[in-house]
Amino acid sequence: MAQDRVEAVERALTVLEAFDVDQETFTLAELAQATGYYKSTLLRLLGSLARFDYVQRSRDGRWSLGSAPLRLARRHPPSRHLTTRVQPLLDRLAAETGETAALLENHGGLVECRLVALPDAALRHELRPGSQWPLAASEDPRPELPGGDMLLQALPCVPGEPRRWLTLSGPASRLDRNSEAALRAARDELTAVSEVEAMA
Repeated sequence: MAQDRVEAVERALTVLEAFDVDQETFTLAELAQATGYYKSTLLRLLGSLARFDYVQRSRDGRWSLGSAPLRLARRHPPSRHLTTRVQPLLDRLAAETGETAALLENHGGLVECRLVALPDAALRHELRPGSQWPLAASEDPRPELPGGDMLLQALPCVPGEPRRWLTLSGPASRLDRNSEAALRAARDELTAVSEVEAMA
């Protein structure tokens, strides 16, 4: 109904909708073309959205989505369900291998550590949930780890969801065939659970 509309809110949401394309960053001119708004209007809207971290402005003046949309998306029931299934598996994997176990997600040109379990070891890969780094040109999600390495197993792709990997990381000298076997077993266990849930 017309009386339920708040024009400023709808304008802000229109700006956010402009980011729902393959392009990751936008100039002010590109956003103006996508939304039909004057640049002066856009700057005010973007300023408000940036204060709540819905958008971010880089040093070169280009705009991208901030972390708030992703944070809210994690409150969606399927996302919470993923945490319930994966975190206990990561905890067990870290305890069994003595290495850092993690779930990585691909978001455009970035890889994010979604979940992590740290081993009880003095020498370990200190990885934290929310850590991000650029996705390599080869689409290899592993970060640079001087003196260390990261093993990974890709999880089956689900339409509409980001690519995900289970990983083990730590000193390169400790990652061996047993580590690889444990990671593969964890991947297979998680995949089997997902398939059973899909048929339920």
